[in-house]
Amino acid sequence: MTLSAEPIIYGLIFIGVLVLVEGIYLTVFGRSISLNNRVNRRLEMLDKTGNREQVMEKLRKEMQQHLKARNIPIYAILSEKAQKAAIAFTPQQLIMLMAGVSVLAFLGLTIGTATSVPVRAVVSIAMGVGGVFTWITIKANKRMAMLEEQLPDAIELMVRSLRVGHPFTSAISIVASEMADPLATEFGIIADEAAYGRDIGEALKDMAERLDMQDLRFLAVAVTIQQQSGGNLAEILDGLAKVIRARFRLFRRVKAITAEAKWSGKFLSGFPVLALIGIQIIDPNYYDKAMLHPYFIPACLIVGTFLVANLFVMRALVNIKV
Repeated sequence: MTLSAEPIIYGLIFIGVLVLVEGIYLTVFGRSISLNNRVNRRLEMLDKTGNREQVMEKLRKEMQQHLKARNIPIYAILSEKAQKAAIAFTPQQLIMLMAGVSVLAFLGLTIGTATSVPVRAVVSIAMGVGGVFTWITIKANKRMAMLEEQLPDAIELMVRSLRVGHPFTSAISIVASEMADPLATEFGIIADEAAYGRDIGEALKDMAERLDMQDLRFLAVAVTIQQQSGGNLAEILDGLAKVIRARFRLFRRVKAITAEAKWSGKFLSGFPVLALIGIQIIDPNYYDKAMLHPYFIPACLIVGTFLVANLFVMRALVNIKV
């Protein structure tokens, strides 16, 4: 029995791509870009430059640049996720990063495997593009989860500020300075835009559409209605915070109930692939005769299509809107 190390090498190279991309990102932009940083990024940038307008323009450019680059063919698959993750890299830099890690992956495959050059080229490109896409997806999911969790606390902080007599713009500024990232920097940009004359309801609506968050849309609508018709904004926001917390609790219950079905779908799609890799590691020559059959490639394509379709079907079955 001969063990093949090539599948393990493929996995290690892909993990190395993810680690390398994260390392480059932190090296270029420093620890301030991390969502775990104690001081939010906007305040840290203000402390370094002291120029409020310059910081606002830089952050706005970072947050809007990705959707503007959707017309770039390769980048179209990354733009929405990169927008939600607020990746500070420009679209051009991300494309260069994909090309760079693809070259490094090709070198790694050349050193560690004996596959043909065309196969190494295709796999290295897939690792470069897929690695950056996976990294951005992880960043986006983490950031959106933190935004959803922080929003009720931020609204309650605004309610307390309004009840002691502060105007709404001051309440936004308090959230920007007291909360942690990522919500603090987002609200900090709104506070800066309001200081320079932009309508705060419009700024909130723009942020809600950019992040595609339903709870933020509720906040933007509540503020806009209060601006147009009047009313006790503190009471409105207090009720909104309770609704958001209730939706958040319900969402977590639904997530817990549907977790088994989600993992079943992933397992059913992933197990055949893992079994194939395991057999190849144990006996690299096991499928040699089967590969000579004329129906081998069509059968592989059909099986692969069914495995991918299973993921989408199971996801659709458990995709319950809250």
